[in-house]
Amino acid sequence: MGSGKSHIGVIGLAVMGENLVLNMADKGFTVSVFNRTTARVDEFTAGRAAGKSVVGTHSIAEMVQSLAKPRTVMTMVKAGKPVDELISQLAPLMEPGDVIMDGGNSNYQDTARRVEHLAALGIHFVGTGVSGGEEGALLGPSIMPGGAPDAWPVVRPVLQGIAARTPDGAPCCAWIGGGGAGHYVKMIHNGIEYGDMQIIAEGYHLMREALGMDNAAMGEAFSGWNRGDLDSYLTEITGDILCHREADGSVPLDTILDVAGQKGTGKWTVTNALDAGQPLTLISEAVFARFLSSLKDERVEAARLYAGAKPAGVLPDDRQGFLSDLEKALFAAKIASYAQGFELMRAGAGQNGWTLNYGEIALIWRAGCIIRSTLLGRIAEAYDRNAELPNLLLDPFFRDAVSGALPAWRRVVSTAVSLGIPLPAIGAALSYFEGYTSGWLPANMIQAQRDYFGAHTYERTDRPRGEFFHTNWTGRGGSTASSAYNA
Repeated sequence: MGSGKSHIGVIGLAVMGENLVLNMADKGFTVSVFNRTTARVDEFTAGRAAGKSVVGTHSIAEMVQSLAKPRTVMTMVKAGKPVDELISQLAPLMEPGDVIMDGGNSNYQDTARRVEHLAALGIHFVGTGVSGGEEGALLGPSIMPGGAPDAWPVVRPVLQGIAARTPDGAPCCAWIGGGGAGHYVKMIHNGIEYGDMQIIAEGYHLMREALGMDNAAMGEAFSGWNRGDLDSYLTEITGDILCHREADGSVPLDTILDVAGQKGTGKWTVTNALDAGQPLTLISEAVFARFLSSLKDERVEAARLYAGAKPAGVLPDDRQGFLSDLEKALFAAKIASYAQGFELMRAGAGQNGWTLNYGEIALIWRAGCIIRSTLLGRIAEAYDRNAELPNLLLDPFFRDAVSGALPAWRRVVSTAVSLGIPLPAIGAALSYFEGYTSGWLPANMIQAQRDYFGAHTYERTDRPRGEFFHTNWTGRGGSTASSAYNA
């Protein structure tokens, strides 16, 4: 650089911002930092960032002036209005060709709007999905940038420099596409994350309630599964959580209230699926399960009122056999979660005019991010075989994998139903699979009902698609039909 200026500026020194700055500095970049509470800047530069190539600034103007041109400023603040407020302060201080990059979990539609707004000023905007949590931010996250294409050559050295690496050394960062594509793909990532976490929680529930396993035994099981098909970050940390003991021997997991929080990205994914008309059943149930968990007081009262209603199901006699079934059921449900997520991604790409590289997206999720798993390598291979693959369940590898796990999957769901143990995600995934692989579904009855009460018309099996018909079911109706539409 040679100008004495910083490579990049970062605004926002919460957990993710702070660790990304340290990551950048460790990779040889000089970083100017600013935080609304300026005391935090001084605390950081005198503490964790002491002796590193981190420059503390006490105003946005000072930070912008400290940057080499073309300037790049990365914001790490709460999504929504705070991002817009920060942009309104930054934009007047920047010049055509400069880049503003949002590294938070923003809604992709907000990102698309910001790209257009700043383009009119000659400023490039990039919406960058960052996954990996605190540790990933520090050691190497998975990064999903999208927005103004001209910004990619400017931000690429830093983003690929700090990203996680796949086993073959490739950076887990690639340009996703224009508009809000980067944040859209991060939203899908988070939806899959919701599904994966719920699937694991349901497996834990079955181990605890159906098999009466203690935490140590459950932890050992998850750790063992992490050496097989279920190898993933979330499986790994589940084993760690179950085995963790405090110095006094207490078990933190057993004192955590059974109410799950969320920050909204899962809900955005479900809303997007509804708008796109996509069957995102597993991920939707994972979001709804968190909503249900929040009704703690009502659940406690309902449990008291229905105490005698739980079925006296038969516990599995073959504990080891049931554990083997459960491992297969979790694997099959995980495949369904990815299948639904990637199918929604394809729909989103079509609606927004993006050309997404699904195999590349799978590869940049292979390290650094929360949903990293060995399964992602198989997904990349599936899209290498067929870049236009409409659904992962149609790929030969996944067809064989799910077919092999299917009997166990069905047994696990059946056992849970017999015991009154809820499996919203694993069960929804199985229903999705059964429906997706059915050549006939009872939707003809729904169409008949719609036509009966609303003259909404229907298509016929003996006529070409696109021709619509109406029946005067009662003899009292006329021949006029409702106009066809899809809501």
